[in-house]
Amino acid sequence: MSPTPGMLVVIGGHTRNIGKTSAVCELIRSFPALHWTAVKITQYGHNVCSANGEPCDCQTADHTIALTEERTSTSGTDTSRYLAAGAARSLWLRTRQGQLAEAMPRLRAELAKSANNILESNSVMRFLRPERFLRPDLYLPVLSPETADFKPSAQYVLDRADAFLLTAKPDAPAWQGVSLRLLAGKPHFAYTAGEPFSPELKDWLAERLSQKADALAV
Repeated sequence: MSPTPGMLVVIGGHTRNIGKTSAVCELIRSFPALHWTAVKITQYGHNVCSANGEPCDCQTADHTIALTEERTSTSGTDTSRYLAAGAARSLWLRTRQGQLAEAMPRLRAELAKSANNILESNSVMRFLRPERFLRPDLYLPVLSPETADFKPSAQYVLDRADAFLLTAKPDAPAWQGVSLRLLAGKPHFAYTAGEPFSPELKDWLAERLSQKADALAV
C-alpha cells in the first residue's frame, strides 16, 4: 500500500510525565477537521514484554513487537485519551528497546491508512528523515527546564525541532550536557499540560498546517 499524502506530526519530550500525551490530545482537539490517527510508541527494556508491558522472561519473536488499536475512549489510558480528544483512530506500538526499526514497516502500513497522523515518540525521528518519503512535517518536543533528566533519544534529534513547548522559562535549565544553542532561533511557546494551547501557539500551528495543506493541493 502506498503512503497516503498528508500531514505527519511528531510530539516528543526529554523525559517522562511532562505532558507529551496531553500535547497530542490538545493538538487533536485544536484541529478536529483533520481526523487524526494518533500513535503512541513505547520501547520497553529487558525482561518486559512488548505485548502487554508486563514482566516477562520470554525471548520469542512474537513478543518483540506489538501494534494494537484502541477501541474505547473511557479507559483512561493514553491511547484512550487520544480518542476522547477526537482522534479518528488510536494505536499503541510497543517494541523492545532498540528494535523500533523492525516495527517500522508495520507502522508505515498503518500510517498509510490515514491522511493525517500524530506520533508520540522521540526515537521514531531516527527513521523519519527529510530525504525519505515518510518524513515529519512538524516535530514538537515538550521541554521541562526544571527536570534534569534528558533522554539521549531526545537530545539526538533536538536540532530537528520546529518549535519547543516549554513548561517553564528556560533561563537556567537543570539539564546537564545539553547545549542551549539547539534552542536558539526557533519558536518557543509556553505550555502547561492539561490546559488549552495558547492563542499564539494555535495560530502558529494553524499557519504551518495550512502551508502543508496548500502544498498538497498543488
